Amino acid sequence: MQTVYLDYAATTPVDPAVAKKMMEYLTPDGCFANPASRAHMLGWFAEQAVENGRLQIAKVLNCDARELVWTSGATESNNLALKGVAETRRSRGNHIITSAVEHKAVLDTCGWLERQGFEVTYLQPNAQGVIEPEQVAEAITEQTILASFMFVNNELGSINNIAAIGELLRSKDIVFHVDAAQAGGKLTIDLKTLPVDLMSFSGHKIYGPKGIGVLYVRRDPDLKVAAQIHGGGHERGMRSGTLPTHQIVGMAEAFVLADERREQDLEHLQALRTQLWQGISVLGDISVNGDFESGFPGIINVCFGGIGGQGESLLMAIKEVAVSTGSACNSANVDPSYVLSGIGLNREQALSSLRMSMGRFTTTEEIEQAVNTIVTAVTALRS
Repeated sequence: MQTVYLDYAATTPVDPAVAKKMMEYLTPDGCFANPASRAHMLGWFAEQAVENGRLQIAKVLNCDARELVWTSGATESNNLALKGVAETRRSRGNHIITSAVEHKAVLDTCGWLERQGFEVTYLQPNAQGVIEPEQVAEAITEQTILASFMFVNNELGSINNIAAIGELLRSKDIVFHVDAAQAGGKLTIDLKTLPVDLMSFSGHKIYGPKGIGVLYVRRDPDLKVAAQIHGGGHERGMRSGTLPTHQIVGMAEAFVLADERREQDLEHLQALRTQLWQGISVLGDISVNGDFESGFPGIINVCFGGIGGQGESLLMAIKEVAVSTGSACNSANVDPSYVLSGIGLNREQALSSLRMSMGRFTTTEEIEQAVNTIVTAVTALRS
C-alpha cells in the first residue's frame, strides 16, 4: 500500500512543470552561470533569468519588482524583516507586537530581540486561532515600532484579517510584517492595496523548490531594513550571497502556475476537505481545531476524543498516511503543540490532535484510503 501524503503544509512536491524549468538552469548545456558575473554573456543570461523571475512574482503579487528581495526561504525572510527593521527603528521605540501562535521563525526571532533589549507583546488568538484587530489596537504603546502576524496559520489554517490590522497599524505609523508562507500563491494577495510593509514567502509551500524565498519590502524612503547577511552587497544591500538561478526560476514558475490555477486548486481542496471530514465524522467525538468555515481548505486540524492523548500512538497506527501533530519544525517535540494550547485546548486534547493537509496532487482515492485507515486506527485505540 502506497503512503498517502497529507502533510502539504510541511512541504509540497515540486510540480513537474517547475522541475522541468529548473533543469534548464543546472546542467552544462543550460544557463548555469553566476548571475552576478557581468563580464560575460552567460552571466548576463543568468541575471536576466533572475530578474524575469522577480518580475513574474511581482506580477502575481501586484507589486514593483524592485520591492522583492530573494532569500533562502520564509525563515530567513522573517528574520531579515524583524531584525532588520528593529535595528533601523530602535531610536524610535523598542516595542514589538506579535501573537503566541506564530511560526517559530517569528517567535524565536522575537525571543532573540527581547534579549537585545526589545519588549515583545504576544497576543493570544481566539478559539478559532484568529487575532482580532481590536486586540492589536489595545496592545499599541508609544514605543511600538513593529508588528508581525501570519496570514494563514500553518497548523490550523485560520486566516487573519490582514487588511484591517494593516490599516490600523499604518494609521499609527507602525511597520507591519506578515508571514505569508502558507498564503502565497494560494490566496489572492494584492500588495498595491493591502496595507502591509513587509511580507515573507516560501517556494516549497507552493510546489516550488526548497531553499528559496522572497521578502517583500515596500518602497518607502522611511522604511529601512538592515542587512543580516553581509558580503557582496547583493539585493540592493539587504541580502548578500550568490543567487541560485535554478531555484529562483523554479519559485517564479510555481507562482505563475499557482496564479493560473488558484480557483481550480481551491475548489479541489474544498472538495477533498469535505470528503475527509465526512468520512472520519462517523467516529463521533471528534472536533475541528480552528475555523472550518472560514479557514484555508488545505489544512484541517482534528481532535480525536476518546484516545487519551495518544496522538503519537495514532501516528504510528496510521503510518500509511503521512500527517503530523503540528508544525514540521517541531515534529521531534513530544510536548503538546503550542498553537493548540494557545487556542485553549488542554494537554490531553492537544495530544489527541492531528493536522492533515492536502494539495494539488491529492486524489479522492487517497482521501478514501486515509479515512479507512484513520477510522480503523482510532476505533482500535478507543477499545
